[in-house]
Amino acid sequence: MASTLAEWRNKSICVVTSDGRIILGELVGHDQVQNLILKDAQERVYTDNSPPETVELGLYVIRGDNVCMIADYNAKLWDNDSSSIVGPLPPIQQQEKI
Repeated sequence: MASTLAEWRNKSICVVTSDGRIILGELVGHDQVQNLILKDAQERVYTDNSPPETVELGLYVIRGDNVCMIADYNAKLWDNDSSSIVGPLPPIQQQEKI
């Protein structure tokens, strides 16, 4: 995974954490256990019946064991549009091994 992340360095990414948080920012660093360093990071907070809220985080570190998904994103799709009201993501839960 670390070699794949090298291709995304200095590009905008979207990270979904294991607790369902959505964090956007520019990937400026990572290591072999997928710890991420994001520059100009923002958290998108979705609540019922209200437009999404953006929380500025600045320089932000995400522990690798808390990363659920990493994707590149188009900033134009994330523009603040107060008319778009969506529900929050359901919590992500790990299932027991069978």
